[in-house]
Amino acid sequence: MIKLIVVGKTKENYFNDASDEYVKRLSRYVNLKVIEIKDSDIEEESEKIMKSIKEKDTVIGLDINGKQYDSVELSKFINNKLASNTNITFVIGGSYGLGEDVLKRCDYKISFSKLTFPHKLFKIMFLEQLYRAFKIENNESYHK
Repeated sequence: MIKLIVVGKTKENYFNDASDEYVKRLSRYVNLKVIEIKDSDIEEESEKIMKSIKEKDTVIGLDINGKQYDSVELSKFINNKLASNTNITFVIGGSYGLGEDVLKRCDYKISFSKLTFPHKLFKIMFLEQLYRAFKIENNESYHK
């Protein structure tokens, strides 16, 4: 199972439609649960994030200071983690990033770029890359 914890609730239908499409596509490959946490101050966000993480989860923070992968490397990384642990939790922080206690809890940190992205858009970007990772792992056409 993969859990995605995202700080910030999306109100715009076009963002929700794009996210929902990737969640639907991913259902073919993995049980995916998306948890949206209302944005607030970083301490409150961190507390809510930590309550959503189970002790045995492998936690991967999406953090600007994390390791960067290309799509094939990310696919291998995700599928290796799924093979060794049935519960992976990805965390996308709010506008303040991830709190110290969340960062300490992360087993791994991944960066998509040194650029800053809108959180609503990044959620879609992450879901698309997760979908791409499964397509790559299954040798299905999509990744070019």
